[in-house]
Amino acid sequence: MCSDRPQTSDLPPQERRGGDDCAVVFGAGGGIGAALVAALRGDARYPHVLGYSRRGSPAVDIANEPSVAAAAADLRAAGHAPRLVLVATGILHGEGIAPEKCCRDLDPAALARSFAVNAIGPALLMKHLLPLLPRTGRAVFAALSARVGSIGDNRLGGWYGYRASKAALNQLVRTAAIELRRSHPEAICVALHPGTVDTPLSAPFARAGLEIQAPALAARRLLQVIDTLTPAESGAFIDNRGQSIPW
Repeated sequence: MCSDRPQTSDLPPQERRGGDDCAVVFGAGGGIGAALVAALRGDARYPHVLGYSRRGSPAVDIANEPSVAAAAADLRAAGHAPRLVLVATGILHGEGIAPEKCCRDLDPAALARSFAVNAIGPALLMKHLLPLLPRTGRAVFAALSARVGSIGDNRLGGWYGYRASKAALNQLVRTAAIELRRSHPEAICVALHPGTVDTPLSAPFARAGLEIQAPALAARRLLQVIDTLTPAESGAFIDNRGQSIPW
């Protein structure tokens, strides 16, 4: 696993600067994010692998635009044009936030925080990172969404803030993909559902009958799906088996 500091592969110092063979993971301090960094560091296609988190150095809080802009500026200054950007961030519960069972539980501050982390933060990453993707050749920007963000698949109700903020993320990804296609015709921008993963985010809600994946397995499945994507699928909402999810 990685530390919270931005990580590169174990290359000689003179080979660590620049290049369009870079992979970047935001949310590298979380279970899935750390597993993605570890998996990518074992992939020879990405000799430069960088992981950012709120506890890293430099700290990157995706809900704080100046820190996102600073990370993008660092990548640009180092000459990196990332071939892969993964957004492995999200909030479901925490201080003052819990999945709502009914509309009586709705709280403006909790809703605002859910949207700040699950939708606005990834949107800021799109704003600052999509322009850094190489103009030619395949490149991928993938944000982790959730199946419960599907409006068409919502049959149980509840979880208002998480559902709505992930649905907003899906629309932001879809919209950014349309714009990205005009300047980066070979690039791909997608929302991915990782499934239920054994992390602090999902632990309180794991129940019998659910497939609970270890973070390493979830990361491997996500990267396998990413490898199959084509520009025609840019703007899609896809699960960890490579299947489209209803909007």
